[in-house]
Amino acid sequence: MNNFQFTEIQTIAAVLAVVVCFVVAKRLTFSRLISDKKIQHLVFGSAASLFVLWMFRAGIYDGLSVHFLWLSALPLVLGFRWAIFSASLALIGVTIAGQEHINMLGVNFLLGVLGPIALTYGVYSLTFYKLPRHTFVYIFLCAFIPGALSIGLKMLSLSGYYYLDDIYSWYTVKDNYLILTSLMLFPEAMFNGMTITLLIIYRPEWVYTFYDKLYLDEQ
Repeated sequence: MNNFQFTEIQTIAAVLAVVVCFVVAKRLTFSRLISDKKIQHLVFGSAASLFVLWMFRAGIYDGLSVHFLWLSALPLVLGFRWAIFSASLALIGVTIAGQEHINMLGVNFLLGVLGPIALTYGVYSLTFYKLPRHTFVYIFLCAFIPGALSIGLKMLSLSGYYYLDDIYSWYTVKDNYLILTSLMLFPEAMFNGMTITLLIIYRPEWVYTFYDKLYLDEQ
């Protein structure tokens, strides 16, 4: 893939990514990011952690590489909009570092950042209003299961993209990328579930979506 030659799908994805980022940025209070040390540490610390995690990947073909996402824990800790901001910083970082192509920035944002975060936050919102507010429900249904679903969503959607954009044949995608999905589901789920479990035990004040009075006091 040429780093500076955008396909039609990549161009559309880049435009959509810019629109989404603009809408999200309008709803963020950047003055709070400047004045609140806690928000600074969480947002930039999360971005740095994601950057390091995403730098470690495995794959044979260019672009068809697998790595942990850690994006189901992120919106639970930061909230939806700050999670998008933090993950976007990490994505820009790995792109600058050469682990991703610049022409894939829009696609990677939509399928690898926005999709998993939106899925997780959607599951959290559904469970918050429809199910009993129990610590086990929060950990298992808001972090563990969305962790598996999010990486499955990313790998499936990226497989479809590489095939539809005629970058690789379906057999190449299936045999060298999609087939690994089942191997990534449980580790990703466990990674996110353990992260949230440890945080709500030792640092519950860091988890934006966890409320002691709802999940602990009422049990």
